Amino acid sequence: MSQLVSPHRGGVLLLVGTRKGGFILTSGPTRKDWKLSGPFLPGSEIFHLVYDQRSGGTLFAAENELIWGSKIQRSHDLGQTWVLPSEPPRITTGEDATINNVWHIEAGRASEPGLLYAGVDPAALFKSEDAGDTWVELTGLSTHPSRDHWEPGLGGLCLHSIIPDSENNPHMYVAISAVGVFETTDAGDFWNLRNQGMRADFLPERFPEFGQCPHKVMAHPAKPDRLYAQTHCGVYRTDSMEQGWTDITEGLPSQFGFPLGLHPRDPNTVFVIPEDEVLGKDVGGGLRYVTGAQFRVFRTRDGGGDWMPLTDGLPQANAYLHVLRESMAVDTLDPCGVYVGTTNGQLFYSRNEGDSWSLMIHNLPPILSVEAAVLD
Repeated sequence: MSQLVSPHRGGVLLLVGTRKGGFILTSGPTRKDWKLSGPFLPGSEIFHLVYDQRSGGTLFAAENELIWGSKIQRSHDLGQTWVLPSEPPRITTGEDATINNVWHIEAGRASEPGLLYAGVDPAALFKSEDAGDTWVELTGLSTHPSRDHWEPGLGGLCLHSIIPDSENNPHMYVAISAVGVFETTDAGDFWNLRNQGMRADFLPERFPEFGQCPHKVMAHPAKPDRLYAQTHCGVYRTDSMEQGWTDITEGLPSQFGFPLGLHPRDPNTVFVIPEDEVLGKDVGGGLRYVTGAQFRVFRTRDGGGDWMPLTDGLPQANAYLHVLRESMAVDTLDPCGVYVGTTNGQLFYSRNEGDSWSLMIHNLPPILSVEAAVLD
């Protein structure tokens, strides 16, 4: 394992989870030169690798092993050593008591140091209030009245998006494949379904109360009522959950895709990567590579009114590439950097908000997640 070269304040940590461990790439504020460290937890599938700056800087890894099962590990020295929780996540409700995979780890609000959330398969939400040492299940979601009718997506019954409201502590959202979006206003005791206006073209009823397949859902930190969703059946935006979701797919070559990226300051700027044009806009999901074998990141500057393909530096022929739901990240520098990892092990990045791209590294194991952190 190579030793990590830590960047100084203002430098960038790029955290990459793969099917064979985690990697960290580091650079200064210019983001021109990058140094690779890893693999960390080699041989494990790292579904999500995140960095929490609130308490001096801690790495958290959603580690999933074929033999030894799923774990949430943490490191206080950027991956040199790892610590297991004293009380790991355990499902306490229902008959499905085994965690198949840990999918997502989400840090709590800046005002809540030590608070973390984790989403798993079969769909359950966990909370830690002691920086990841002990975890408890939020049983209000696990015992939702609709639970007996939840159906998994191709990746399982996975809770993959966790969205705490940056301005309202008891308020948050989660998204589950293939169930939909849920909202709580009481810190997780009670949950409302929030899928109005979101299609499920693969079901007999196209607009069910639940049964949609959101692939990624995010809220803008500066405007927490503005949420975006990339789903199996389109890209959506909402400015008010009471009014439901608005389809903003028009202008994209396909409705299907996995990742989302949000500009750190502008809630109208969003990045997506469409896939599966060959099966048509009303199906999606069979081929799972970029539309037309052209690697294009699409950007909107007006909240989904218009979409622009970003191609400079990206392969535009014979690019049979696939990008998973956690594999796009946006940093907070100005102009912001955008990072995309593929299941072929390539990592592309832009230092100018997507206007031009470079290949940072290739021949990594299949990339499952990418996160960017600018050091305070």
